[in-house]
Amino acid sequence: MHTLKSKKTAIQAFLYFMATAVVIAYFFPREGKFRYQFHEGKPWRYGLLTAPSDFPIYKSDAELKAERDSLQARFRPYFRVDDRVAGQALGNLKNDYVEHRTMSTPVWQYLTQKLSALYADGIISVQDMERMTSEHRTRLRLLRKNVSSQVDISRFHSEKSAYEMVINEAPESMDKGELRASNFDRYLHPNVTYDAETSDKALEALMQKVTLSTGIVQAGERIVDRGEVVDARTYNILRSLKIVHETKSGGNRRDAITMLGQVILILGIMACCALYFLAFRPELYFKRKNRLFILTCILVPCLLTELCVRYDLVNIYILPFAIIPIVVRTFFDSHSALFTHLITALICSLVAPFPHEFLLLQIMAGVVFIISLKELSQRSQLLRCAFLISLAYMLGYIGLSLYQDGDFNKIDWRMGIYFGINFVLLMFSYVLIYMMEKAFGYVSPITLVELSNINTPLLKKLSETCAGTFQHSLQVSILASAASAKIGADTQLVRTGALYHDIGKMKNPPFFTENQMKGINPHRDLPFEQSAQIIISHVTEGIKMAEKAGLPEAIIDFIRTHHGAGKAKYFYNSYCNAHPGEPVDESLFTYPGPNPFTRETAILMMADSVEAASRSLNEYTDETIRALVNKIIDGQIADGLMRNAPLTFRDIDKIKTTFVEKLKTMYHTRISYPDLKKS
Repeated sequence: MHTLKSKKTAIQAFLYFMATAVVIAYFFPREGKFRYQFHEGKPWRYGLLTAPSDFPIYKSDAELKAERDSLQARFRPYFRVDDRVAGQALGNLKNDYVEHRTMSTPVWQYLTQKLSALYADGIISVQDMERMTSEHRTRLRLLRKNVSSQVDISRFHSEKSAYEMVINEAPESMDKGELRASNFDRYLHPNVTYDAETSDKALEALMQKVTLSTGIVQAGERIVDRGEVVDARTYNILRSLKIVHETKSGGNRRDAITMLGQVILILGIMACCALYFLAFRPELYFKRKNRLFILTCILVPCLLTELCVRYDLVNIYILPFAIIPIVVRTFFDSHSALFTHLITALICSLVAPFPHEFLLLQIMAGVVFIISLKELSQRSQLLRCAFLISLAYMLGYIGLSLYQDGDFNKIDWRMGIYFGINFVLLMFSYVLIYMMEKAFGYVSPITLVELSNINTPLLKKLSETCAGTFQHSLQVSILASAASAKIGADTQLVRTGALYHDIGKMKNPPFFTENQMKGINPHRDLPFEQSAQIIISHVTEGIKMAEKAGLPEAIIDFIRTHHGAGKAKYFYNSYCNAHPGEPVDESLFTYPGPNPFTRETAILMMADSVEAASRSLNEYTDETIRALVNKIIDGQIADGLMRNAPLTFRDIDKIKTTFVEKLKTMYHTRISYPDLKKS
């Protein structure tokens, strides 16, 4: 039954990897990828290339833009004359003169003659005049009754210039004060307006005449051969061939075959990824949280790469691919981090320009990462790792460029800027690590270092209210971290867990031996069952305090398991001795558990018991300490408390030896200093 369930889980996990592959394949481009990579001014790396079929030589974007800009500059926008404006303005002028006598006869006659001349030339709005000036246009097409003619802009007047002309060209005998008082600007309105609809249609028709190509390459025509430098003309031909290849429609069958090949490749890569984790890192493969974390670290960079390449957002080397192994290594081992990085790089190389170059540089970055970052608990470690990765990118690119071109002058030094931006983005690993911690419930070495600071609220309160317990926790952390380092467990995790494992004792400090004053023991007045419950409650109270303080689950596990499902033996044995032959309710003397289930929690249980018991020794010799350590740890094993812990006999021997050495150091005999004798 267990085997069947395991197989079912393995299949379900494998389907997660395959589903990720399908998502990646869905977003990746459907068109077939052009197999050749080339740069203008660099040698052709491949053999003789001839045209597979007739294809046009497309103009470059710069050529098309220049041609369209030229047409745009020569284009004459359309303006339409509205004869009704002049008639209405002159009619209003005459009406005001005849009916309201707002001006004298000479002024009316002058305005009638002058306004007629201005409207005959044409009045354009100030906005239209300024726009034409800013576009450096000197002529336009004038539409009158749907008949167009080209005219100079200089013949037209704006409302402002028309007003000034009326004033300036008035006869000397005319009172200009009276002329201004007539408010004749009321009769000045644009009668020539921009015809946007006609202009847009004409411009669109003009732009459609721009051809996208400048010639044609016939099937079988020689394009380039190995070693020849790709000049501007050859580059344009190769670019045109690439466009034709990637946009040419081969029908539904061709599209389906292209997509099939893409899916097979990505499925194959993800299948290899799944099999690796199944064989070598089953804890990452079978545990859903870990599996989703790894797949997220693969999926997101692949989709970002596809977006950047498809829409040409940024140079691909700006993307900080090395952030993947940094984040994975923070929570898991280096090999898993490197393998995840290589899988991501393999998939991204399917869409990356110059895939071989891209893959080579990513492999170099991955190797540098695994060498330079053993753990991430300090900012300086990340800074050093990011610098070395960026340096590896740059040196790798320079070496590859020199190998291919053999010329320092052909190195694109702009790549240094891209790698510099990559270095800066790698610094955001700290932010991403924090986000991953919150999203997946992990705990990073950075967080562990922060939590192990004795000035954190819980530890500070522990040192103030339970000085004996705090001292005990420090001693346990020394023992546990030393043993952890000896067997290759997570030293920082067990050190931090040891500092917090007894925080529940803050609920009832005097009931624990290390906090009692000499001669004062509150247990003397309590029955054994009640005393046992008070002692046992420090586990549940500690869990409540830890959860309220927001401690990570990995730290709370140390509080849960440091006594496992063992018994409060002092009170259990005392009760049994006081009530011989009577049935005992063992649940009153048993800790809630669970038993330790990781190497780190098992080490803490051993260190906690050994450190507490060592205080009862009358003398501290190698023999007494060794006997105590063996007795405590062998007793825990005999009671089944270590049944779920993944420790080997060799690990346990190393732990025992380490405890003995550390306890001997802690309790070594100190020399007494002689008093200074008076002469």
